[in-house]
Amino acid sequence: MLKSFLFAIVLSFSSHVYADDLTEFDYPLLLGDWYWFSNTDDGVDSEGTSYRAMNIKFKSSYRFVIRLLQVDGTVEEWDGKYDIDETTLTFLAKGQPEQQHSYMLSYNQFLLDGARFTKLAPENLPGNWRSSRISGNDVGDGVSELSISLRPDFLFSAEVSGSNGKKKEHQGIYFIEDDRIVLIYEDGQHDSQFLLGSDTLTLTNKQFGMEAIMRRE
Repeated sequence: MLKSFLFAIVLSFSSHVYADDLTEFDYPLLLGDWYWFSNTDDGVDSEGTSYRAMNIKFKSSYRFVIRLLQVDGTVEEWDGKYDIDETTLTFLAKGQPEQQHSYMLSYNQFLLDGARFTKLAPENLPGNWRSSRISGNDVGDGVSELSISLRPDFLFSAEVSGSNGKKKEHQGIYFIEDDRIVLIYEDGQHDSQFLLGSDTLTLTNKQFGMEAIMRRE
């Protein structure tokens, strides 16, 4: 029962492909909201303008949005398309010259021409979650509990408990886009939808017809 359940829920360690599967994106760790903050109140000067903070959002559609916060509170915003390879990131936006930048990327740190950006998760998503209800056509009767720990630095650990006392543990990296969460682990990766409340996290996998209601511990 426990084995069949692992193939039915969001943490099933199997691969599947469908048209909008985020697991097929070539640079998954890039996706999300990245932030840079100046370490001084005077900001950092660029071409005569002082900036205090910057936010870059990367989408799997190869679209981006950049927001720049000036020291005086003014916000600049521009968007467009980006191109990326193993060493270079290129921004293409209407009314802006093409910009090419060298970069280095990890699951929660992004160096862009030496500027360090940190990825931030939605405010209420990180934490320890434990299932209060699991339903679905393929959910085995022998599964008693699912728990997931989502860390602010985009690392996760998960444990599935069976009514026979057996447990299965996994660890890895996660990333999010809109209402999608992808878990990357040693044997593969998996994509599901999530709905976040103040103290509840609902995970849904439409392919398996599964829904797990999680409560914050």
